[in-house]
Amino acid sequence: MLTVYGVTRSRASRIIWLCHELGLPFKQVPVIQAYRLPDPDAPDAPLNTHSPDFLKLSPAGAIPVIQDGDLVLSESLACTLHLARKYGQPFGPADALEDALMLQWSFYAATAIEQDALAILFNHGKGQAQPGAAQATVAHAAERLVRPLRVLEDHIARHGHLVGGRFTVADLNLAEILRYAQGYGPLMEQFPAVAAWLDDCQARPAFRKMWQERLAEPE
Repeated sequence: MLTVYGVTRSRASRIIWLCHELGLPFKQVPVIQAYRLPDPDAPDAPLNTHSPDFLKLSPAGAIPVIQDGDLVLSESLACTLHLARKYGQPFGPADALEDALMLQWSFYAATAIEQDALAILFNHGKGQAQPGAAQATVAHAAERLVRPLRVLEDHIARHGHLVGGRFTVADLNLAEILRYAQGYGPLMEQFPAVAAWLDDCQARPAFRKMWQERLAEPE
């Protein structure tokens, strides 16, 4: 059975969402981020990214990690792309062309969107931008996201999905990254096709199942 190491309040959410889409059974080992603990190295600390047992599995000390048979794989996008390719359509590629496009959009999300989306997430609280430096950080991150989101808006408006005219792992990967900036209305309101596509992704039963599991975890 597939094993997923990492709490759902992490990038492991991407893998867990995909497993629910696939109907794929898995075991989750809730490794928590060390920075969320007052003393991650304490003898009674829960299993975390500093724990020696976890570091044996992942020397980088980062979640998520999956164990799929003899394969131990880190990096969340590598994990989702591996599983989608292994289990095939509709979420995985039908051929080499679709495989390349799924890689393209997943890497685009990671390189052109994720850093600034995270800046918005960490500096924009409860629907209102924070004062001072945080507010400026959000504004600058949103400004940098206009160009990549304009590319995405044009593609989604014409095709409905990223690859093959259907929901695939590429949509899942990009939706989970864009979620970080979703709460910032002044940005998302500029891209109605993207906003509608993201709502549709998050209305899927598999996403909603993952999200309920995420909410059940302690913050």
